[in-house]
Amino acid sequence: MLPGDVLAYAALDAPAVLARLECPAGGLTADEAARRLASTGPNEVAREKARPPVVRLFQAFVSPLPLLLLVLAALSAAVGEVNGAVVIGVILVLSVLLSFFHELRAGNAAERLRAMVHVTATAIREGTSREVPLAALVPGDLVRLSAGDMIPADLRVLSARDLFVNQAALTGESMPVAKTAAAAAAACTRAPDLDNTCFMGTNVVSGTASGIVVATGGKTYFGSIATALAAPRELTSFDVGVSRYIALMLRFMFVMVPLVFVLNGLARGNWLEAFMFALAVAVGLAPEMLPVIVTVNLAKGAIAMSERKVIVKRLNAIQNLGAMDVLCTDKTGTLTQDRVLLKRHLDVSGAESERVLEYAYLNSYHQSGLRNLLDAAVLEHHDVHAALDAAGRYRKVDEIPFDFQRRRMSVVLEKDGARTLLICKGAIEEVLAACTHVEEEGRVVDIEPGHIGELTPAIKELNEDGFRVIAVAYKEVDARSSAFGIADEAGLVLCGYIAFQDPPKESAAEAIRLLAAHGVTVKVLTGDNDAVSRKVCRDVGLTVEGVLLGREIDAMDDTALSDAVSRTTVFAKLTPHQKVRVLQSLRSGGCVVGFLGDGINDGPALKAADVGISVDTASDIARDSADIILLDKSLLVLDEGVTEGRKVFGNIMKYIKMGSSSNFGNMLSVTGASLALPFLPMAPVQILLNNLLYDLSQTAIATDGVDEEYIAKPRKWEIGNVGRYMLCIGPVSSLFDYVTFVTLWFAFDAAGDGALFQTGWFVESLLSQTLVVHVIRTGRLPFVESRASLPLIVTTAAICFIGVWLPFSPFAGALGFTPLPAAYFGALVLILAAYLVATQCVKAWLVRRFGLG
Repeated sequence: MLPGDVLAYAALDAPAVLARLECPAGGLTADEAARRLASTGPNEVAREKARPPVVRLFQAFVSPLPLLLLVLAALSAAVGEVNGAVVIGVILVLSVLLSFFHELRAGNAAERLRAMVHVTATAIREGTSREVPLAALVPGDLVRLSAGDMIPADLRVLSARDLFVNQAALTGESMPVAKTAAAAAAACTRAPDLDNTCFMGTNVVSGTASGIVVATGGKTYFGSIATALAAPRELTSFDVGVSRYIALMLRFMFVMVPLVFVLNGLARGNWLEAFMFALAVAVGLAPEMLPVIVTVNLAKGAIAMSERKVIVKRLNAIQNLGAMDVLCTDKTGTLTQDRVLLKRHLDVSGAESERVLEYAYLNSYHQSGLRNLLDAAVLEHHDVHAALDAAGRYRKVDEIPFDFQRRRMSVVLEKDGARTLLICKGAIEEVLAACTHVEEEGRVVDIEPGHIGELTPAIKELNEDGFRVIAVAYKEVDARSSAFGIADEAGLVLCGYIAFQDPPKESAAEAIRLLAAHGVTVKVLTGDNDAVSRKVCRDVGLTVEGVLLGREIDAMDDTALSDAVSRTTVFAKLTPHQKVRVLQSLRSGGCVVGFLGDGINDGPALKAADVGISVDTASDIARDSADIILLDKSLLVLDEGVTEGRKVFGNIMKYIKMGSSSNFGNMLSVTGASLALPFLPMAPVQILLNNLLYDLSQTAIATDGVDEEYIAKPRKWEIGNVGRYMLCIGPVSSLFDYVTFVTLWFAFDAAGDGALFQTGWFVESLLSQTLVVHVIRTGRLPFVESRASLPLIVTTAAICFIGVWLPFSPFAGALGFTPLPAAYFGALVLILAAYLVATQCVKAWLVRRFGLG
């Protein structure tokens, strides 16, 4: 992910970097800059090629199911079935347009990336400072930086004064990072760890610096992220599931349709009639309402999730959220509160000490340099301010500001016009190096040789617990002096330590417990170190089974990584590319993976996951790359979204299982009837009308409830389960179709009356597949242990009424129907009752044997 040239330049000293990039002290000449620009290209990140709306609409129509419906509609029109072609066409157009306009509103992540960077940068060319268009920067350009500047390219720092850079967008770490001009250690291979390199897209918090451009455009660390975002989104489990279902239906069609065509052609010799009937069979097998059913269910789910503070950007992400069995998340702001708090103030023995807190407060309060997040955390202790009267009793005499060599800062304070104190705080090693004494139990004692080792166990324990530790020291100084310098930071008395932490969220532990109860495993992917991550996991009750660092991931091939990810809970010190590799390895192992992130560096991972999740306070890039936006960055909210996603998926699967099994049963019936009957068992228009009425009855499935046991665990697109329903429930449906055939043939003398036979089977077929929804919609005992929603009851009842009414309606003649004898309806009640009981028995066996709910 990180260009090799950047690493090479980081390891060199400043003169060597200038020499390698052939940059004179006064900067590049205009001619040389133009030559390099022609060679390297503009300093622009990759952009996703915009597709015109017309092209996107065309592509929406050429996906598998729309293509199938288009072919069937065209064939229907070609053989004179205009009404059927119109019905299929209307359904197709409505469903595709709904999806198209929803996707059209989605943001372009790569476009947001380009909008983040400044239009110009301050560069030195031909000895003068000038504003250069960002796109015109080239490797070798000298650039000046000051507070508030966005870094315009990957820069090797040549000189710096109190330079702090905010890299949170790239790393997720909230603390500003100090940058210096010193050459990096050769062992450093991770981009954010390079102290002498500033990366495109980050920004200067304070200080000034000069640097030389070492990488531009797509070769920058930032640009590599944009390149990943511009790449096509990977197919999600929902996309794969729909494709597999369509493929299953196509396989059945390729077998059944030619078979029906040949059988009817050979039996009757009328090949045109056989072709029209075979086409009607194909229409019967096609789930023509699937796009509408899916869209209605997903749209309803999106509305329900919005009420739970979850905004859905891509509708099919709802199903992926419900199918998710692994959630990968950053720790900051999700498991933690995303703020730095001063949690401990200890003396050298590890006991709590108010004196240490007071000295730390005085140092932070009276300093005039950059107050970072640690100072802000110290200053939140307003009670200390009041107790000390920090502004009234203490007067600042002087200050020794922070620098990167000393990594400490000091203030000199006069207390009550008498005693003068120098109070120093900073990095542990640097403060200890300035100390000759230590305060123990109120006594000041010398630090004897070897005594330093006795002072560090408490520090090590704090570090292992994920704390960031700062040392506090002091000494009394000559009150007559008014100017102090670095030399005065000697002979200090070590007072103790202050320890900071981003505390865990109170809701995190409960959310992790609920997610685990719902079958979702939580894994932590972070740019932070492993010690902090382990501590946070312990605090929120997340058992750490293994830890992998970014450098260890780079040393693994895909096979080794796929084996390791299943046994690992925490992935630390990760780059964006390493996050993507982890997600891809989990997905290749059969997991449906969600990723929750909010930084620029999370963009590629959000696109690589089955469902990308971000928050409304995230970077523009993260929000645009995500499928789902949380208005509250809480795993509790996400858990509610998971259950809602499973409800949506459950209702979609109800339609698919019922439709595929009923249609398959009907086709088995058609095949047998074609061999035995002297006429068509059902007219082509009747087959299409049957399917249309049945599909309309299922539009209310979106309002139906889902069994609690169904949403208790992840539900994936398992095409084998759909096949089992087809092969088990379908023949049951066909069996009772044959019972109806025999009843019509012998009891009602339909042998010589094709219209009576077709009408009788139409009514039985429509009522049976409409009513069976009440059996298949639940894994429980229908009507007793589980009842359908009122809208679903109303729609199924209405369609049954229409089915019974049609043979007596004014439309009967046009549709080829004839009035049915009253006695037939008595027989029909018995047949339907027996069919529903038999289906319940088979379904109960499927639930027990395969766990299909």
